[in-house]
Amino acid sequence: MEITRLSPDDEVGCADAVAVQSAAAKLDCPEALMSTPRSYAAHLKYGWDGDPGRAYLARDEDGVVVGLIGLYTPTYDNTHLAWTSLEVHPDHRGRGIGSELLGYAEQVARELGRTSFGTDNWDLPKANAFSLRHGFEQKAVEVNRRQDITGLDWSVVQGLYDEAVRASAAYELVRVTGRVPDELLDGMVALTASINDAPKDDLDIEDDVFTPERLRKYEAAQEAADRTIYRVIARERSTGALAGHSTIVVERERPHIAEQHDTAVDRAHRGHRLGALVKTAMLLWMRDEEPAVTQLDTWNAESNAHMIAINEQLNYRIVARSIAYQKSL
Repeated sequence: MEITRLSPDDEVGCADAVAVQSAAAKLDCPEALMSTPRSYAAHLKYGWDGDPGRAYLARDEDGVVVGLIGLYTPTYDNTHLAWTSLEVHPDHRGRGIGSELLGYAEQVARELGRTSFGTDNWDLPKANAFSLRHGFEQKAVEVNRRQDITGLDWSVVQGLYDEAVRASAAYELVRVTGRVPDELLDGMVALTASINDAPKDDLDIEDDVFTPERLRKYEAAQEAADRTIYRVIARERSTGALAGHSTIVVERERPHIAEQHDTAVDRAHRGHRLGALVKTAMLLWMRDEEPAVTQLDTWNAESNAHMIAINEQLNYRIVARSIAYQKSL
């Protein structure tokens, strides 16, 4: 088997990578949101926020693509960590390919000086057994939920919004499309860091470090992937402090798909239903601004009871559970 690093400029290779992912998902998690070759290439080139990972394609002796490795080694923070994703085409499973690919990814992580190695998989018996067999320990459970916009009861959304408005009279809402204005940038950096309060469970990870430069690179990466960023920000009227926000992106290639990128409330401003305020305000805005959107995906730690409770009020349903594993190198 030949394993080669994939360039984001390799259109055929990126299409092959997505084909492997899609074939695997068809068996393992049919409802999973898949990349297109174009969006996969953009993510491989720019990452989430200008800190892209690597990908490697595995081909058999006939040149057929049989597997795919993703490897992310952060540079902004968590520089001890490497995280891998692994896919083997269903037609080629049971031949040791997954073990060989995982060993390859681990070796690259070691060569890059990483001391903690993580992976995740759908919560399936064979996948869990594979990770445990290779020395990983379960550290966290993440849940993918999807909101069916077409099935929303808008009277419920409006009612939750009205309740949140009454509880948050000291705050006003600011809508931002695209890049955050310069005058809000520092406030948004501090507010984005509130995501570090989300449950980490047993994961060996440090807090994310946010800077104005990193936030701008996030915006540039989303633009390069042809996604429109929408933010609803709660701002304290008396001080101008940014207190909470909800951020989603809408694909231009597939404008019916939106993804929740962040919802966070600064700890100094909690207790005013700001999470519900910004999420419901976003939905009401998107109903008018992006009427083609039919689904909105989000991910939460299974232990994040507060955010899950809000999501369940807003007609989210579980798509799948993912188990996160780590081991020390």
